Amino acid sequence: MNKRASALGKVQKILVQVNISGEATKSGIETEQAVRLVRHIAPLENISIQGLMTMPPFFNAPEKVRPYFKALKNLQDLIRDEAIANVHITELSMGMSGDFAAAIEEGATLVRVGTAIFGERA
Repeated sequence: MNKRASALGKVQKILVQVNISGEATKSGIETEQAVRLVRHIAPLENISIQGLMTMPPFFNAPEKVRPYFKALKNLQDLIRDEAIANVHITELSMGMSGDFAAAIEEGATLVRVGTAIFGERA
């Protein structure tokens, strides 16, 4: 990604996906490895880490996902405290149509609300 962005003469803004729940069905870096990954990516000249994203386990009760949102916010704070050069963790992408209110209360800056706008998938 760094090489492609360089070839285009741009700096690619990215979010690091964190598997905050540890579920095998979810993608992303393990929480315990996230700071190390951020440190590894930070020196790349054409990549700019802007934030973190996660998908918590699915529950029909938004309050059950709140601890996962809180954990991602805590990880964001931990990375900010590290003061890693070239890392500007301002975005938290978490929450969907059914739990976006809890996500926003826990610090989300980006939410995915497609179902609320477009309805259920066929």
